[in-house]
Amino acid sequence: MFETFVRKMKLVFTDEVLRTRILFVLSALVVFRLLAAIPIPGINAAQLEAFLGNNQFLGLLNIFSGGGFSNLSIMMIGVSPYITASIVMQLMTILIPRLKELYQEEGDSGRQRFMQYSRYLTVPLAFIQAFGFLLLLQQNGIVPGLSALQFATNVLVIAAGAMLLMWIGELISEYGVGNGISLLIFAGIVAAIPASISQLVFTFDISQIPTYLGFAVVGAIIVAGVVFITEAERPIPVTYARRVRGARVLGGISTYLPLRVNQAGVMPIIFALSILLFPQMIATFLSKSSIALVASGGAAVVAALANQWVYGALYFFLVFIFTYFYTAITFEPHQIAKNLQKNGAFIPGVRPGLTTAEYLGNIITRITLVGALFLGFLAVLPLILRGITGITAITIGGTALLIVVSVVLDLVKKVDAQTSIREY
Repeated sequence: MFETFVRKMKLVFTDEVLRTRILFVLSALVVFRLLAAIPIPGINAAQLEAFLGNNQFLGLLNIFSGGGFSNLSIMMIGVSPYITASIVMQLMTILIPRLKELYQEEGDSGRQRFMQYSRYLTVPLAFIQAFGFLLLLQQNGIVPGLSALQFATNVLVIAAGAMLLMWIGELISEYGVGNGISLLIFAGIVAAIPASISQLVFTFDISQIPTYLGFAVVGAIIVAGVVFITEAERPIPVTYARRVRGARVLGGISTYLPLRVNQAGVMPIIFALSILLFPQMIATFLSKSSIALVASGGAAVVAALANQWVYGALYFFLVFIFTYFYTAITFEPHQIAKNLQKNGAFIPGVRPGLTTAEYLGNIITRITLVGALFLGFLAVLPLILRGITGITAITIGGTALLIVVSVVLDLVKKVDAQTSIREY
């Protein structure tokens, strides 16, 4: 095993094409980190830190932007508009059959056009999010009062930063290794590790050593669980019918169809956070209304969502529901059954066509239950640890951990595939 690893690493650094791709990824990530450190002027740093600490979604958005939100940099909204556009386009496949055909049936060219539509949608969403967040921060006194021209300029700069980041992600996907957007999110999460370690060092208390060891054990268990669930799959046996063409006998082989336990990935958590964001933003706006009844109603909603247990229960429920919802969008049993039948394949003991689609649908429904419960647990894990230990500075984030492990596993597979091609 170790010899294989050494041989692969040697091939990575000696192969010019692969080395160039990896260096391009590292260079793009360095540019991203430099841009994330350029702030917009006039920030109340103390009030911003307190505001981020009390808002779960904005804390995750800060991770996605590589810390850009914590210092209100020109990259403060990160890849959030692009992710939102991708989510909206996935939802639109349910309402618009043409988009569904484009995404599922027209191959790589159809998917490229689908992604192009997502990029077009990112532009207005970047302006909307930049306007909304800047207005929210201005109302909370984090950003000083701006004139109309200054406000419009900042919105334009923030939206342009999001578009630039999307472009960098696309360049990484095309000229680097792995998915560019995922790697940017990964870089944002990893960039917060030094600050967390330094905070732990400065606040180190020798009496808390058992607690630290407990967190380390929990972290190791969570990483192992994330790897296990991410890689877990249910193999469905598939047999290809034997066909005779002239003197050649085709088919007659047996293989399997892998159904992943976590078919939806991290998208249900992002869905749930997006849904929870809007009531918080609207209630925050309404709580500052001059109408007493409206202001009291908005304040009541803000107070309810500020309750960790209410927030955690809603968060878990939404993640659980959206896991099934997103799996239903991305996994189409009828299409898979149709493709199997076209290629002369069948599942032993199951009739082709509608019966196969129902069989696959029942299996994916059962195994998604495990994935939904696991994702829900990861989402509320920091809240559970804070409630049990009473320590607010919990650095074990289930969502961030899931993203990091998933990106690392995907990157290792991509590099391994590239090295295998070079070997052959």
